[in-house]
Amino acid sequence: MTAVRPFANPIETDAVIIGAGPVGLFQIFELGLLEVKAHIIDSLAYPGGQPIELYPDKPIYDIPAIPVCTGQELTDALLKQTEPFGATYHLGQEVSVVEKQEDGRFHVETSKGTRFLTKTIFIAAGVGAFQPRTLKVEGLDKFEGSQLFYRVRDPQQYAGKNLVIVGGGDSALDWVLNFVEGEHKAESVILIHRRDGFRAAPASVARMKELCEQFEMQFIVGQVTGYEEDNTLKAVKVTGGDGVTRSVPLDVLFVFFGLSPKLGPIADWGLEIERKQLVVDTEKFSTSEPGIFAVGDINTYPGKKKLILSGFHECALAAFGAMDIIFPEKKVFLQYTTTSPKLHKVLGVEMPNFD
Repeated sequence: MTAVRPFANPIETDAVIIGAGPVGLFQIFELGLLEVKAHIIDSLAYPGGQPIELYPDKPIYDIPAIPVCTGQELTDALLKQTEPFGATYHLGQEVSVVEKQEDGRFHVETSKGTRFLTKTIFIAAGVGAFQPRTLKVEGLDKFEGSQLFYRVRDPQQYAGKNLVIVGGGDSALDWVLNFVEGEHKAESVILIHRRDGFRAAPASVARMKELCEQFEMQFIVGQVTGYEEDNTLKAVKVTGGDGVTRSVPLDVLFVFFGLSPKLGPIADWGLEIERKQLVVDTEKFSTSEPGIFAVGDINTYPGKKKLILSGFHECALAAFGAMDIIFPEKKVFLQYTTTSPKLHKVLGVEMPNFD
């Protein structure tokens, strides 16, 4: 990975975080507690990552001490939590170059030409440059953004519409139930899945079937093989297991096939990769390149569980693991935010009085 290229006026920093999803945002916090100020880069134009991009209104139930919150609420809380540490955001740009320099630092460059010289890199890029898997029907893509969507940004605008939702995972079933029973009720909802088995939560599948029995919605086993148009998308053609193709009218078509993990430029950085994920140790969450750490869904190790709370744990160990590189002469001790005057000062809070 070592290379030396001349480049002018880089931003010199101790840490660059790639990915501004929940785990990337919490990495700011963990580094901040150790008095490391970070720059954070994300290809999206706003922080929040996958929860904001794909399901900002979907409830999340497994964040410790928070019984339920949406992706938007989680992002807002994390942004507030990181405020004391003054991270600098570089949004709407993708990291295109990572090169190790002779002095041990890394030259990082983005698609917009922003350049950094950094001691450490924390890759928190989720599943990489994630992209929704698309519906492969020739010509259908011309309706994307008008009647064909791979995510729901504003559910209110689909209230009273005739919706067709394709998919068998949690996102598909969650939005089916939302549009049938939620505050933004659609005029009609038809779910299409290639088989009668689902990857979604059993409770969601059971509720969907109950709603079908109550004639509140429809479920069709089949695959979308074509469409009908008249200046606008009028219907999709669905071919069932019986070989019969039926026309299903609609106003809006949603497709939830999950994400296609695309490492993008990360694949070219010389890091050890296993099944499109970065191999890390479980002591420091360091990659095969010292000074580059990977946290969250982008990494893999024995026993890995792709949960946000697992990513939070990884952030803490990665931050401590980076201290030998950022402050090699400094002894770093574990301190507690409850009792440490130093951390209270860093956080900008007053020392609590327990008397």
